[in-house]
Amino acid sequence: MAKTKPGKKDLDSYTIRGTNKVVEAANLFWKRGGCIVVGNCVLMRPSESDKPPYVARVEKIEADHRNNVRVKVRWYYRPEESMGGRRQFHGAKELFLSDHYDVQSAHTIEGKCVVHTFKNYTKLENVGAEDYFCRFEYKAATGAFTPDRVAVYCKCEMPYNPDDLMVQCDGCKDWLVCKGKRRNSGRRVCMHMQNRSMTDEQVVGTRGKR
Repeated sequence: MAKTKPGKKDLDSYTIRGTNKVVEAANLFWKRGGCIVVGNCVLMRPSESDKPPYVARVEKIEADHRNNVRVKVRWYYRPEESMGGRRQFHGAKELFLSDHYDVQSAHTIEGKCVVHTFKNYTKLENVGAEDYFCRFEYKAATGAFTPDRVAVYCKCEMPYNPDDLMVQCDGCKDWLVCKGKRRNSGRRVCMHMQNRSMTDEQVVGTRGKR
């Protein structure tokens, strides 16, 4: 067990208030419908009730001498929370893994979610409310992204938005976005990809204090 400050102790798990969901502080395994392990993700209650829940990755769980439980988290940012804001290619469920760490009361955890890799997200047959994806890491202070090269599709010269259906032209064989149809229409599509550098202006931010 890792060393903690005097009067504090690391916990192996924490049960989310009002549920039977458990946040576990051990590198075990992901069990949908069961527990969330360190390194997996949780939804946290925002300060404003009209805002969507914050998404974070649990790094550590500890309790003080009064048994007040707190969690160390690494925040995910939504595109609109970044310097350049939301762009056309950003998916509705897209998140950026930031270098912003924080310590919060465990009581602010509302539930669990899954943040997939971009590749795994595009393979989902059905995207649930708890499903998100991440393809960038984000530096909150500078607005820089990693990686700075991403796949783009040939006509629009923009990174692929997995919410958009792609169709192939029978004439030129190029892949184009089919406007008005979303990814969950049930059709599985592929695309012709190429690499290109991503500029800060394209992806884009600093989140305010939480």
